[in-house]
Amino acid sequence: MLDDVPVETLLKVVLVLVIVWIALDIVSELVFELLGPFRPLVGLLIIALVVVWWLD
Repeated sequence: MLDDVPVETLLKVVLVLVIVWIALDIVSELVFELLGPFRPLVGLLIIALVVVWWLD
């Protein structure tokens, strides 16, 4: 299966995945830093939204 895929294509896929991984890590750190003590409230808000959607 991997015999048909050129090495350059595999390297591009790996590079894109690493870039996405690093970007997500940076964004998550920034969001958690900005939220500070309000992080549990965000979790409760998400749970409340899911329950309201489910009971609708």
